[in-house]
Amino acid sequence: MEKTNFTQHKEPLAYRMVPRKLDEFVGQDHILAEGKMLRRMIEADRLSSIILFGPPGTGKTSLARVIAATTEIGFKQLNAVTSGVKDIKQVISDTQNLILTPQGRTVLFIDEIHRFNKAQQDALLPQVEDGTLILIGATTENPYFEVNKALISRSTVFQLKPLSKENIEQIVDRALTDRTYGYGNLDIEIKPEAKAFINDLSNGDARIALNGLELAVLTTHPDQQGKIVIDLPTIKDCMQKRSPAFDKGGEAHYDTISAFIKSMRGSDPDATLFYLARALHGGEDIEFLARRIVICAAEDVGLANPQVLSIAVDAYQATQMIGMPEARIILAEAAVLVATSPKSNTTYLGIDAALSDVRNQRTGEIPYHLRNAPIKDMEKHGYSQGYKYAHDYPNHYIKMQFLPDEIKDKKYYQPSEQGYEAKIKKWLEFLDSLE
Repeated sequence: MEKTNFTQHKEPLAYRMVPRKLDEFVGQDHILAEGKMLRRMIEADRLSSIILFGPPGTGKTSLARVIAATTEIGFKQLNAVTSGVKDIKQVISDTQNLILTPQGRTVLFIDEIHRFNKAQQDALLPQVEDGTLILIGATTENPYFEVNKALISRSTVFQLKPLSKENIEQIVDRALTDRTYGYGNLDIEIKPEAKAFINDLSNGDARIALNGLELAVLTTHPDQQGKIVIDLPTIKDCMQKRSPAFDKGGEAHYDTISAFIKSMRGSDPDATLFYLARALHGGEDIEFLARRIVICAAEDVGLANPQVLSIAVDAYQATQMIGMPEARIILAEAAVLVATSPKSNTTYLGIDAALSDVRNQRTGEIPYHLRNAPIKDMEKHGYSQGYKYAHDYPNHYIKMQFLPDEIKDKKYYQPSEQGYEAKIKKWLEFLDSLE
């Protein structure tokens, strides 16, 4: 039996399968469907500066290559990791040379543009502004945080979203049937459960899907009929585990933590556990997670269940002592307790209102009867005069003015009807009814 040539291409499958024209591009219909602005710009070759942002494997670089293949303007590519101001100046110089660039304009694609520092990004501004350079920046980070505001204001920002399961399946099928760049010349049978596994574990990242498929094909020996059969155990072995959409320094980090906190605040224990698991799987610092739980216990549960804060602090300390993997149980217990507790943010609102008054308005002097008189002669000036010791009175309470005159009627703490705080509210109402 003739041996199948697996090495006819030296480039990885993911590189070979990038679209070469717009009709081959899969996904991102929200910006590339018929009639959408970006599609019209590409088809008409009437580009203006754009920023493409989204997770890895969603097609940012592929879009740039499609543009490179369709534009009649000169196309240059830089990678922010390996390029600097010198490289930018060289592109500008070549563009301004009418012999090298008769059009007088260049489409400049910068991959990972968020890795350029401010000086490097500033070097682009004059030529982007006058149209000499048409910038296409690609980034996995939120450009509104990571890219120079001046560049953002001169560009149109397009967000690319994780590919759908249907998109991934389409890309895999194309790789299996493409005779020029894929495996169309090979007899490959991929089991439905194996294809579903690729789809699931790729997490919307085409590169992960194609890398897993490539490894499975290259490591599976053909059977006696020359057929390469890829079953579920094979693809599991090749892909091993899901690639988490999580980067401790990136936007996914902030999105995951935000969702974790909001799920606790929103009293959804299932979502709380999911986002906690997502953060743990992504390698998030367990002490950071524990601190978020403590903050949420104070800010969102508050006096509706005052014991939760103490338990959250205990969980934080236990997390420090135990470490992973057991710390996951401690974090889960504390997070679920916060999620399932009645909620009140009254103390949070109260302290912020008080701070606002302290910062922004005249709040008056501390009443003299509340002032300390460590020296007896100070009493002559009114210090401590008129103070009444609460424990000397029924219910350990006596009405007295504690706030300065200017704000004596101010209410910073307004208890809710939630949980234990309802008891606090009744008690304060009772005290207020006393003469």
